[in-house]
Amino acid sequence: MLNFLKGIIVGIGGIAPGLSGSVLLVILGLYHKTINAIGTLFKNFKKNVLFLLPLCLGFGVGVIIFSKIVDFLLANYEMQTRFAFLGLVIGTIPLFYKEVKKEGFSKKYYIFMLIALIAGFALFGANRGLFPEITNPNLLQSVFLGVAVAGSSIVPGVDSAVILSSLGLYELYVSSLANFNLSVLIPAGVGLVIGVLVISFLINKLINRFYTATFSVIFGLFLSIIPNVLNESCVLEFNLQSVISIIIMILGFGVSYFLGDIKGNIKKIKIWIKTLKGMYDFDKVKKLTD
Repeated sequence: MLNFLKGIIVGIGGIAPGLSGSVLLVILGLYHKTINAIGTLFKNFKKNVLFLLPLCLGFGVGVIIFSKIVDFLLANYEMQTRFAFLGLVIGTIPLFYKEVKKEGFSKKYYIFMLIALIAGFALFGANRGLFPEITNPNLLQSVFLGVAVAGSSIVPGVDSAVILSSLGLYELYVSSLANFNLSVLIPAGVGLVIGVLVISFLINKLINRFYTATFSVIFGLFLSIIPNVLNESCVLEFNLQSVISIIIMILGFGVSYFLGDIKGNIKKIKIWIKTLKGMYDFDKVKKLTD
């Protein structure tokens, strides 16, 4: 049940512009387990399926439910919604950087980050669409939609919404889910399965052999897509809408940052609550929280 609920949260990242589902997997401590389970699916089939099934079901529920919510919010409150997503994305940066450095780090990896950052800006900067928008897809385009969703969902920091928008597929993706268009969703599902198996296998190999280099490149790509969360509708002015948008962005940052180390942050909150009740002295609390 816990993995099912976490899957719903990851599903939100799979549909929300600027919020990567794979980044949420990293935040929830499930990314490496998920990639390893998919990449070695048939080596320990029963164990991997029992782990993946509730996660995938939750992901599907999260995507279907949140596609309708995002569709409504972007249509009626686009500026506030995009600033909320911006706050959520920025709040994941500290955890992501920590993940990059987890298995050893040296200055040379900053070069990997910089190259990936520049490449990301070149490919996806300024909401750049690389292909015309697709509204009435053929069978092959529907299958490709699933492969694109798989690739952009599996690689942390590569935002699904940005990639799909660049490929002219984002509006098709959201509308097909919101309207449950089976003529698009069924072939897209086939492409999704193919993409997940192949790309997870490749990413698993890269992470196991070149962990820091792989995550350095991914982190650079992640940084490059952050500006794409906002668009021409997100212009700050001296009005109530701008104030609300900034407040929502700060709240989004707080939520994302808190979830980045939810266990540690809950522990700190409990300790500080006990401190206020006089159960700990300040020096002891500082030592525990540090």
